Amino acid sequence: MEKEKNSRALLSLLSIYIVWGTTYLAIKIGVENNLPPILFTGLRWIAAGPIMLMILLLMKYKLPNKNDILHLGISGLLLLGGGNGLVVYAEQWVPSGLTALLITTVPFWVVGLEAMVPAGKRINLTIILGLILGLAGVSLIFGGDLKNLFDPSHIGGVIGLMFAVFFWSAGTVYSKHKKVTVHPLMGAATQMIIAGVVMTALGLIIGEGTGFHFTTSGFYSYLYLVIFGSLVGYGSYVYAIAHLPISLVATYAYVNPIIALFLGWLVLDEQISGWIVLAAVIILGGVMLVKKGSEKNILKTKT
Repeated sequence: MEKEKNSRALLSLLSIYIVWGTTYLAIKIGVENNLPPILFTGLRWIAAGPIMLMILLLMKYKLPNKNDILHLGISGLLLLGGGNGLVVYAEQWVPSGLTALLITTVPFWVVGLEAMVPAGKRINLTIILGLILGLAGVSLIFGGDLKNLFDPSHIGGVIGLMFAVFFWSAGTVYSKHKKVTVHPLMGAATQMIIAGVVMTALGLIIGEGTGFHFTTSGFYSYLYLVIFGSLVGYGSYVYAIAHLPISLVATYAYVNPIIALFLGWLVLDEQISGWIVLAAVIILGGVMLVKKGSEKNILKTKT
């Protein structure tokens, strides 16, 4: 049974690697096509949450209790409200390549914050080397975008992304260590609904409703994010962090840019240089080191 759970968790991680590598483009298309960021974020989750909830209820999964709802609400607002919402906000100004680069700091925050939690996993040298190797690989891919960090037209978005990374990392650590009694997917559905309601209400309060308008491209980007980014991607993320070491799950931030580059080559015939291939190898090497270091932590815990 434990082996089956681990296999499902690894498949969930693979899903995160692939699916979330495509969402930066979908978000960019949405915000450039009359979808204001806060309302765009809220309506995405407020649609995905009830869909997942209905599916799980048909499969006889139990609903969360009051205590579960409190913890799921906190983690959902950190992850989906602060984390995802600020990424959407930032992509109004920040190029998708630079966004992907800045999001790669997530593993550092996650591992650092977890090390501060009394019951959290300690950092070992193997994990540190893997994280540094992964960041070096991503920097090699997007190094040309580093000069844009202090571009006056981007600075507001860059600051937003830094807060997004912190909120997402804090939400990840919180949800890992605040155990709930419901299945991880039911927890994900509850998080989506709570964050969706709060973000939609906030978007309407600040007046984004008057600027919200679906174009064909905007609608397809919204639909893609609801189905793949939310139902498939976020459901997989919540399941993975419930069953895998948090430092391993956080490596999605390193792999997503590789997926984005591959899809650009496959779909749009974009060029992939030798440097990019080298960077991809370096990133995957970093992921393997983090996986190895995480396994060491598991062995120490068991002994």
